[in-house]
Amino acid sequence: MPIPRRTLLALPALLPAARAAAQAPWPERPVRFIVPFPAGSTPDTTGRAVAAHFARAFGQPFVVENRPGAGGNIGTDAVAKATDGHTIGLTINGPLSTARALYPDLPYDPGRDLTIASLLVRAAQLLVVHPAVPAQDLAGFVAHVRANPGKLSFGSVGSGSGGHLAMADLMARAGLDMVHVPYRGFPQATLDLVAGRIEAMVVVSAGILPQVREGRVRALAVTAERRIPQAPDVPTLAEAGVPDAASYAWNALIAPASTPPARVARLAEEAAKALAEPQTRGALEAGGFEVVGSGPEEAARFVAAETRRWSGLITRLGIKAEA
Repeated sequence: MPIPRRTLLALPALLPAARAAAQAPWPERPVRFIVPFPAGSTPDTTGRAVAAHFARAFGQPFVVENRPGAGGNIGTDAVAKATDGHTIGLTINGPLSTARALYPDLPYDPGRDLTIASLLVRAAQLLVVHPAVPAQDLAGFVAHVRANPGKLSFGSVGSGSGGHLAMADLMARAGLDMVHVPYRGFPQATLDLVAGRIEAMVVVSAGILPQVREGRVRALAVTAERRIPQAPDVPTLAEAGVPDAASYAWNALIAPASTPPARVARLAEEAAKALAEPQTRGALEAGGFEVVGSGPEEAARFVAAETRRWSGLITRLGIKAEA
């Protein structure tokens, strides 16, 4: 049916209003910035630094809202479900790259319900052992575990956590048999490692470096692609004879999938500026983090690769999350 002439004549008058609506300034009111971990945690520290810059750059408050629980899944789900156009967030590896494989009833689909705006920071992990373990390097550790199948234990901050998966990957590659002891948090796992109740752990470098420097635990390898400035004497896994096994803990800036691409790009741009501020960058690097500040396309490719890698490992090894 032909469009009425009066409608056609009205279109030119309507176009400026439509264009203005499409280009309306954002945000129009305060923005919720959801961090799915407690105040004072590393993701919270990174998120607050970025949120403070956003508030200056966009001219509206970015209010950090801590929504901890379920390894970050609760807060990440809140971002995925947001429909107000004024909610973004920060999350870590698990909720984006492994949760779907670990939790069949996950209430959101990371690939469908979320947009990855930027990979903000990443941190290497260290393979550390109690000093009683008679191994000065990774080769010695592998030999010792092989000589004592099923007798040594390693800790993590939970089944399916980054440290658990990194150790499971190493064990699969090297044919090792160790007992996994999951903890509900990093402090208790560290206490038991220092006390010798467990023999080994793969853990984010920033959390264990003080114990390494004090000689309370021994670092055998770092999971980064290159040696890290905070522990320059610790070889990488590749240098120690295990190539293509690098892994990181990382933080990503996220938004609901409905967020306009131009807005996502602007968020990524401003996040990179926030991370480049000398005080912020210095604090993050001192804490063992490598500042990335990627764009949306690079971040999406990275998360997709991480999802394929770790979900495949979880499926292949039959790893289950705690009930």
